[in-house]
Amino acid sequence: MKPNASIAIITGLSGAGKSHALKTLEDLGYFCVDNLPPSLIPKFLELCSQGVEPKEKIALVVDIRGGEFFQDLTDALAEIRAQGINPLILFLEADDNTLIKRYKLTRRRHPLSYQGGILEAIKEERNRLQSIREQATTIVDTSQLSPADLRKELYEIIARHTNIKKLVITLVSFGFKHGLPKDADLVFDVRFLPNPHYVPDLRPLTGLEPEVSRFVLDSALTKRFLRHLTAFLDFLLPNFIEEGKTHLTVAIGCTGGQHRSVAIAENLKSYFESKEHMVVVEHRDINIGESGGPAQ
Repeated sequence: MKPNASIAIITGLSGAGKSHALKTLEDLGYFCVDNLPPSLIPKFLELCSQGVEPKEKIALVVDIRGGEFFQDLTDALAEIRAQGINPLILFLEADDNTLIKRYKLTRRRHPLSYQGGILEAIKEERNRLQSIREQATTIVDTSQLSPADLRKELYEIIARHTNIKKLVITLVSFGFKHGLPKDADLVFDVRFLPNPHYVPDLRPLTGLEPEVSRFVLDSALTKRFLRHLTAFLDFLLPNFIEEGKTHLTVAIGCTGGQHRSVAIAENLKSYFESKEHMVVVEHRDINIGESGGPAQ
């Protein structure tokens, strides 16, 4: 693996949020694999480092579902560390009551429930995972975390682990008619840009469609706006990083959140990725127009 490669191993208690964590890292551009047998990790990382486009960001979920193979995790970690690879070991857990509530809500079966009830299975899993918990780089208790809170926590953990002076940036497109995003650090209003809503062929489409994107981005006004906006953000981001900020949420709003804000957010995603920031895009209101009135 390259020296700057980022390897994350997600483990922990069943029901603590490992699937959500894996999806979050996937959004950050990680090549993700769920439930990989630990004994295969060294060979898998070797394969990922080869080829025309080697993988530089890899996330693996390894947990109790691996059965007897899970016991190989300590040996696998020792082997890859001997190769100079220092993975982030992210251990997720939650209190018993929270885990029980989550299992009752989802009606899923605990991997160890064949040995008794849910509580007994949780306690047995805690015992089996104690040794890997002691090796964890970071332990996250998700008992009081919403999915959005966990996502933000993971952004900060990844930013610290990669030790790269870059931000994790979330770009949120939204419609002002549906309210402001509550967690936005910066909000930009693009309702002054040309509106595809008034073009009959474009109205039912979204800013993800090339026809709409071209209509918005090819405008001389949009091009001028983007020059000013990116220059402004280029000034802000290094100062945010210097101040210690690791995650920034930038909200782009139009009337309904279907056309202009989506196209601008996608354009900014490409721009920030070219600067090697980790970028996640959320189109909050892109489909509301289908059931909540015409989005614009």
